[in-house]
Amino acid sequence: MPAMNARDPITQAPRRAPRADGAEARHRLLHTALRLFAQKGFAKTSTREIAREAEVNISAISYYFGDKEGLYAATFSEPMGGDSSDLIAACNAPGQSLEETLRTCMVSMIDPLKQGEIVRQCIQLHMREMLEPTSRWAEELERDIKGPHRAIADLLCRHLKVERADDDIHRLTFAITGLSMQLYVSQDFIEAIRPSLLRTPRAIDAWADRLTAYALALVEVEATRRRTERKQKKQ
Repeated sequence: MPAMNARDPITQAPRRAPRADGAEARHRLLHTALRLFAQKGFAKTSTREIAREAEVNISAISYYFGDKEGLYAATFSEPMGGDSSDLIAACNAPGQSLEETLRTCMVSMIDPLKQGEIVRQCIQLHMREMLEPTSRWAEELERDIKGPHRAIADLLCRHLKVERADDDIHRLTFAITGLSMQLYVSQDFIEAIRPSLLRTPRAIDAWADRLTAYALALVEVEATRRRTERKQKKQ
């Protein structure tokens, strides 16, 4: 919490109460930083440039985000909304069928597509981070990639009655999560070939339904393969 005698980062006047424009200033900083970090990377983007383009005093960055690293971290976790912990919780929710759980996962994974251009910038930022990794990459890998992957793999183990995730469970997990990731990396191709598929929130909801069905089909193929393999071993 800011001290009562702190100065407002926009006006530099003494802060006595929360300002109505504070949320707007933070919003401008966050989305300006997202765009610039995505375009230029962390090292080549200065806090002065971000503040100038966001039209706020540079001290607003330290006030709202702590420092440049804090602002960079926020561009990963905030603009698309959601939280990987929601997906992990869904995979462990008791009393749900596999279909219900996979549907919840798909909705969680593709709902951010409804934000349009912000999603493009977020994907660009993530791709740049992979090519020019900072300390953020290790955190991103553990929290938003490894965690959900383990949760889905464990879900599949329970459904297929497999004691531990083997290579084929991991293959299946990558195949299922790849269904949703393909929408993100192929946005430009989809819009060039069939733009109606991503044009509206309703169209994106339809993807959640279809991807759930495709995922269930993949699981059934793996279940059949395992049954056949067990029978062959008994012969």
